[in-house]
Amino acid sequence: MKATFHQLEVFECVARRLSFTRAAEELGLAQPTVSAQMRQLTDAVGLPLFEQFGKSVQLTAAGRELLATARELLATWSRFEMTVADLTGIKRGELRVACATTAKYFTPDLLGPFCALHPEVEISLNIVNHDGLVERLKRHDDDLTIMTLPPDDLDLDRIRFRDNPLVCVASVLHPLVGKKGLSLAALRSERFVLREPGSGTRRRMDQYFASRGFKPDVRMELGSNEAIKHVVAAGLGISIVSREALDVAPELDRLAILDVEGFPLPDEWFAVVVRGRRLSPVAAAFLAHVRASAAPDAKSPAASGQLSNRLANRKK
Repeated sequence: MKATFHQLEVFECVARRLSFTRAAEELGLAQPTVSAQMRQLTDAVGLPLFEQFGKSVQLTAAGRELLATARELLATWSRFEMTVADLTGIKRGELRVACATTAKYFTPDLLGPFCALHPEVEISLNIVNHDGLVERLKRHDDDLTIMTLPPDDLDLDRIRFRDNPLVCVASVLHPLVGKKGLSLAALRSERFVLREPGSGTRRRMDQYFASRGFKPDVRMELGSNEAIKHVVAAGLGISIVSREALDVAPELDRLAILDVEGFPLPDEWFAVVVRGRRLSPVAAAFLAHVRASAAPDAKSPAASGQLSNRLANRKK
């Protein structure tokens, strides 16, 4: 079997986009060229790599196996390129970061200074909900993941670097605004507007409410913090959101934070990498940058374990 590195690059793009046309656009190639490369690669493998269902393209079993192999080879080569660049004192290459939807409020503030220090680095940022991040971790899609509630069933290294308090919000005109020490029982008659079940905020809220035997009256489930804020400001219900999602002065968005028992509900942001995975110089530098941004109490050994030692050993 003989396959070229270029064919694997083209294959990875087609497999990721599941479209010969979109892959050709991304790679700057003519579609017939992409098709020809895939025919040659299919001949080299000896098994079909794609199945066509009308205009839809799907990977075969052989295609899925080749995709995993191609990604591993391309990642290894990318790390080699970055290592060579690092030896010359130049940080360059690609940094792939995935973050939870709520983390979009501060992740750019982490990436901005890092990019200013390393202008040759190309940034790929994917913003998805908690369930999407778990799937990406399983596929090893990213160099680093920023999330809450890292899954216990995956072998991960994690650094806690930022608090993520969850607050109960309502319209500034809501009758409960300004009342002190509200119990959860006071919210039983309220309509809740919440994030979708696949989000980290929803998971943390569900854990707390279940521990207190409280079942909210959920009237809407939305996949966007911005949509939730608009709906709540309009008086259509109350919600639980990250403080990160609110303005410094929530009243500017016609919102108020309710004083409810148990809230702000404590939660934490973690920088997560798959344990045992060799980090590229760029990824290791960004992880160090994230760790340096952590609050003092998040830098303690109890919070971050021995990750820094493992990373140092990994770079030797």
